Amino acid sequence: MLTSLIVRDIVLIERAELLFSAGLNVLTGETGAGKSILLDALGLAAGERANGRACVRSGAEQAVSIAGFELPPKHPARAILNQSGIVHEDSELVLRRVVSADGRSRAFINDQPVGVQLAREIGAVLVEVHGQADDRGLLDPGSHRALLDAFGGNEALAAEVADDFMRVQTAKARLEQLRNARDAAERESEFLRFASDELSKLAARSGEEAELASTRALMMNAGRLAQDIATAFDFVGGDSGAEVKLGNALRRLSRLPEQGRDATRPAEEALESALILVQDARSGLEQLLTRLNADPAKLEQLEERLFALKSAARKYNVAADALPALAAEFEAKLTALESGEASIEAAEAELSRNFAAYRSAAAKLSSARAKAGKRLDDAVAKELAPLKLGGAKFRVALAPLPGETTNGLDRVTFEIATVEGANFGPLTRIASGGELARFALALKVALAESNPPAVMVFDEVDRGVGGAVAAAVGQRLQRLAQNTQVLLVTHSPQVAARAARHFRIVRARGATSVQMLSPEERVEEIARMLSGASVTDEARAAARRLLAEASAMLPQRKRARA
Repeated sequence: MLTSLIVRDIVLIERAELLFSAGLNVLTGETGAGKSILLDALGLAAGERANGRACVRSGAEQAVSIAGFELPPKHPARAILNQSGIVHEDSELVLRRVVSADGRSRAFINDQPVGVQLAREIGAVLVEVHGQADDRGLLDPGSHRALLDAFGGNEALAAEVADDFMRVQTAKARLEQLRNARDAAERESEFLRFASDELSKLAARSGEEAELASTRALMMNAGRLAQDIATAFDFVGGDSGAEVKLGNALRRLSRLPEQGRDATRPAEEALESALILVQDARSGLEQLLTRLNADPAKLEQLEERLFALKSAARKYNVAADALPALAAEFEAKLTALESGEASIEAAEAELSRNFAAYRSAAAKLSSARAKAGKRLDDAVAKELAPLKLGGAKFRVALAPLPGETTNGLDRVTFEIATVEGANFGPLTRIASGGELARFALALKVALAESNPPAVMVFDEVDRGVGGAVAAAVGQRLQRLAQNTQVLLVTHSPQVAARAARHFRIVRARGATSVQMLSPEERVEEIARMLSGASVTDEARAAARRLLAEASAMLPQRKRARA
């Protein structure tokens, strides 16, 4: 619900503050007083394009429009705010727009700066404008399907169709992925089998290349290295080597009396550790001598193995250490190729099941839409004649789409024939702004209970009509306002009398001001609208009758519904 509108330095308005109520809020005043400026200011706060310098009052540095809203817990604006990271801890939402005299524009939501596009997105779910040149919701065929589904109570079924469609798309993507993988595997199956067999026979080990290269280097230098290693072995493990000497030293110390061994205990422990290290060194040198004294045929075998590893690595363009992983990869691809057909058959069956579920739900939705369309046709038809649109005809046109979509099988379009015998066409055929606004009113009255918008704004919906037609417009606006807040500019006393809150727009000495009218002031204003500049007692009496009739309508309607 729109709770307030603050306007500063916009066109003719220096400052104005309007506090709105639930239900029907009307703006009245003389032609040219600036009523539409207030609606433009609301649109500005809600993200509409600023008319640059033209909207800033002469002599002012900037124009400001601030609109306050009270949001119910599940209002769609909350989801947009959450996705955009806008803080909104309570139910109040404030949209602010500032336009500088140099034409620059800034937008704020709850005092947080935002892009104008986000402000427009939020504004679109808060305010719905129906005017002489602005009827985006109804003129946009893209909105008709959702409006019809809401009217028919088919939103849950439409959501089911959308979910089924996504499952179909997911199954299609999975099947395509499996088929592509199978085709790719089949193209390289001969290579895979050959390579897998070759690498399996090679049986390479990770780190084997480095190990073989190290052993080969030792064996190739065996003659030169063997003598030095043998000498080193003799120093360590020979008859007079370190191992023997360390053993003798330990035996000598072990023969000392117990009183003397306490002092030599640290030395004994150090000698024992040294002896262990020397024994490890002797064992390592002994193994090296064994490798160096190996059969020359073993060197040839080693070189052949090393050559085979390097050759395979070059052939498959990987490091030798990566050959085991490559062999496992080729084996996995062969396994996938062998089991691929079974996976494809399962994916095809899943796609078939999902598609059947989608077609079933979509056909059910199409049937429900056809029934809802007929009911909406009848509901709108009842509203047209009282609004002086009796020559027009309305219909919901359902046409099959060329393929399956997330929205089902139907293209939904609201169409109108403006005169008897004319062909149906889009709503843009209605050339007159007043007729378009009245037609929007008729359609919104039919849709209102199933799809109440946040705030509906009408700019001179009663333009060009009077008497019984103006009364019919007023009655429908009052009915509409039972389900949603309505704000409108009007010149009709029959409409103004039905307001829950009444504002008068006055222009004096080149400036525009706004007055919220008391009950007695409303009598005077409606009397002025009835009689013109000179307000008579008869006009005041007629105004009171209109107000009494309007106030009696809502309770009567509620009792009738009960």
